[in-house]
Amino acid sequence: MKRNKLLLIIIYSLVINSLFHAPSHAQVQEKISGLFPGIPFPRFTQQVTSMTDYRFYFSPDDLQDFQVNISAKDNTLSQILEAVFDQTDFKFSIDSEERVFITKHQPLDLKLAKDFFERGNSKEDLDSLNRQTDIERAYSRNKLYVIGNPSSQKEATLSGKITGIETGNPVFGAVVFERAEYRRAISNEDGYFQILLPVGRHTLFIQNLGGFIEQRQISLQGDGILDVAIEENIISLSEVTVSSDRMTNVSRPEMGVQKLNIQSMKKIPAILGEVDVIRSILTLPGVQTVGEASVGFNVRGGAADQNLILYNHSTIYNPSHLFGLFSAFNPDVVESVELYKAGIPVQYGGRLSSVLDIKANYGNNEKIRVTGGIGLLTGRLSVDGPIGERTTFSLGARSTYSDWLLQLLEENTDFNDGRASFYDLNFSMSHQLNNKNIIRVNAYNSNDNFRFDRDTTFRYENLNFNIGWTHYFNERLEAELVLGRDNYAFGIEGRDNPSNAYDFGFNIRQDFAKIHFNYDYNFRHKFNFGVQSTRYRLNPGKIQPSGLESIVVTEEVNQEHALESAFYFGDNIEISEQLTLSLGGRYVLYHFLGPNTGRFYTPGLPISSTTLSREETFNQGDVIQTYHGPEFRISGRYILNNISSIKAGYNTGRQFIHLVTNNAAIAPTDIWKLSDNNILPQWGDQISLGYYRNLKLDRYEFSVETYHRSLRNLLDFRSGSTLILNNTVEQAVVRSEGRAYGAEILLRKNTGKLNGWVSYTYSRSLLRTAKDEEAEKINNGEWYPNNFDQPHNAVLVGNYEWSKRFSTSINANYSTGRPITLPVAKFQYGGSERVFFSDRNAYRIPDYFRIDLSVNIEGNHKVRKLAHSSWSFGVYNLLGRRNPYSVFFTPVNGTLQGYQLSIFAQPIPFITYNFKI
Repeated sequence: MKRNKLLLIIIYSLVINSLFHAPSHAQVQEKISGLFPGIPFPRFTQQVTSMTDYRFYFSPDDLQDFQVNISAKDNTLSQILEAVFDQTDFKFSIDSEERVFITKHQPLDLKLAKDFFERGNSKEDLDSLNRQTDIERAYSRNKLYVIGNPSSQKEATLSGKITGIETGNPVFGAVVFERAEYRRAISNEDGYFQILLPVGRHTLFIQNLGGFIEQRQISLQGDGILDVAIEENIISLSEVTVSSDRMTNVSRPEMGVQKLNIQSMKKIPAILGEVDVIRSILTLPGVQTVGEASVGFNVRGGAADQNLILYNHSTIYNPSHLFGLFSAFNPDVVESVELYKAGIPVQYGGRLSSVLDIKANYGNNEKIRVTGGIGLLTGRLSVDGPIGERTTFSLGARSTYSDWLLQLLEENTDFNDGRASFYDLNFSMSHQLNNKNIIRVNAYNSNDNFRFDRDTTFRYENLNFNIGWTHYFNERLEAELVLGRDNYAFGIEGRDNPSNAYDFGFNIRQDFAKIHFNYDYNFRHKFNFGVQSTRYRLNPGKIQPSGLESIVVTEEVNQEHALESAFYFGDNIEISEQLTLSLGGRYVLYHFLGPNTGRFYTPGLPISSTTLSREETFNQGDVIQTYHGPEFRISGRYILNNISSIKAGYNTGRQFIHLVTNNAAIAPTDIWKLSDNNILPQWGDQISLGYYRNLKLDRYEFSVETYHRSLRNLLDFRSGSTLILNNTVEQAVVRSEGRAYGAEILLRKNTGKLNGWVSYTYSRSLLRTAKDEEAEKINNGEWYPNNFDQPHNAVLVGNYEWSKRFSTSINANYSTGRPITLPVAKFQYGGSERVFFSDRNAYRIPDYFRIDLSVNIEGNHKVRKLAHSSWSFGVYNLLGRRNPYSVFFTPVNGTLQGYQLSIFAQPIPFITYNFKI
């Protein structure tokens, strides 16, 4: 109290002094440049004071541990402080003599009222400046928490969970520190922390990423638990955030990494108002798709099967509903989405192009919450909350309830007379056994049933389950063990007529185990290492008759089995404040296993039925073929100045599972194939270089990334080959090599009423038959465009906040048409007319262009009410452009007639109601 009075007297005297010594004209503020990467506020003021004539006055208790994380270039102090204190309770005032006063809640009024000296209670007016906390917060801060049982140990481990006061969500990145002993810990993505302290009395400070500080008085007698609820970052719902921290654009060592949170995805207009994870990442540079009804996506010229899609550790083989029209992930349970296009962390492997890591939440420990939404086509509902003091859960469900959308499709699509249904279910649970152990359980199921033109029904399903155990050895070392099973299956029912009715099925199952360690060795080295293993069992296909009248013959392709294992080690090295390196390596071991029949061909001759030399039967567990080798992950960042940096990276990888297709658009019914003694594993490397710059106090982000990729052992289909129910797939494909290169430009505005981003991608993806391939030489062995080669892609995502409740969003997307092979002539041969086709992918379908518009209406912002709600309505494909999905040809009166297929050839209106209880 005496300190506060002294501070107020100082402020009072300084203000009086300023009245009598004010200059006759306004003073121009000095310009400041510098990089302030997460330094305490007192240190920030010292640096500013050393560069300028400014002097700071503030309460040390309030700002002693407040961190400043900003870059400035020729900015005034007012501009810098506005950015530093944005979304906090701190205010500042600067007088004419360059004195800076920092207060909370209200800025200090440097102009005294005319009757100031006549007031009899001026002391009470000054004391009101210190009324900053309510009674409940003061009680929590000053209460003494006795933790642990008395023992003879000199140090004890304090563990706990940091959550938000309002939402109960885990708070990631909160710093827990004890100033006297200079001990600190940082909460992980689940809000958990662990800190080792001497036994005795301590004052703990807890600071979140937004700079808000909470404190607790503790008497630590032994190991124990302390959970803390803290104010969360105050972030406007309309703010589009593609990166969790603005400065990471410049400072983080990895490149090619982008993050979307659920709030930014909600602002992107989507089909029928459904927040869509997959379509959201399509707005990022370097990510493309071949059409609106295509499953999967393409990253930096890579095929769709080269993307590893993870959902809380589970591998998702089909991430879409209704043949790619909707994402298979319920947005109400999704917490964050992170895409790695380059600089892929060492713990990820098995794919060549990218990793899409989707994190679902595990609930909150404060109260039961119910969230949902109702749209024109789908409805969704999720429930999360606590079960007791140590367990939280999250449960979500989504389903469709109408077939009206299919009636809007063009008649010649074969979709418009169909029936469709789908659902997805999500369950996640976290249980804290004690202060060092956490158990987590995840389950996911998505199911589609689509009837195609009354005679064909498609079914496909993801079914995933895993259980994880996290153990904290100490404040520097932690480990996570995960065991699970992933399953993907699809089936086709043909009912054209009873005599040829059939059932076809495909299934892939993988059982996996992995353990991952994080070890903070010191402030310069952070190690991560681990081991992982996956066992594959693949049923390539089986067809059988359906019904007694069917004459279809049962046929089945041999099952395939394989074991893929890897161990890895990585080190993030901070060489200096400017230079940071990330070095890592993996060693991969793959076994193709029996039971199976191995086929061996005459060396030096094309693989075909005529060059098959022998077949050999292998029993269960026999090793038919082994592949192994190292993979490298290297990236670095060098900070040029306080607002810009350059980054470079190089990585290699192997992929042992292939998606075999003869279509440009990936469908859920395409066949997966394991590497064997004839199908070699895919191999690729990528080198990338980027420049990154932040502008206007990090309000704008700009980046340019370039890359070049080399790929080997890719599979392309031979002309006229059959891939389904083929026991000799190696005879139907051609081994190819590929190369991809391009540049990606991104400009993003982070704050303000108008925010969003603009991106442009130039990308080429080319193939040619491998030089040592003795089989068919496609296009005479020359380079030709891949099926998904689309050189130019431009995206605009904009949001304008008219008020706190009303906002408008727009999404514009342009891309070059994908390649296509066309019939160019006809000729007579053997008494019949034949068609002559162009070189593979020598032509392109028309370019793609689409504009979407949505209006978002939030409910009122009263904190205490039964339910919070919002509305979203708008139009998908606002211009009604007939964007081509494909071009095909059918014979009409002896000539080939060309047709263009468009999935959505007219504007699609949508309206969605969202609620949260």
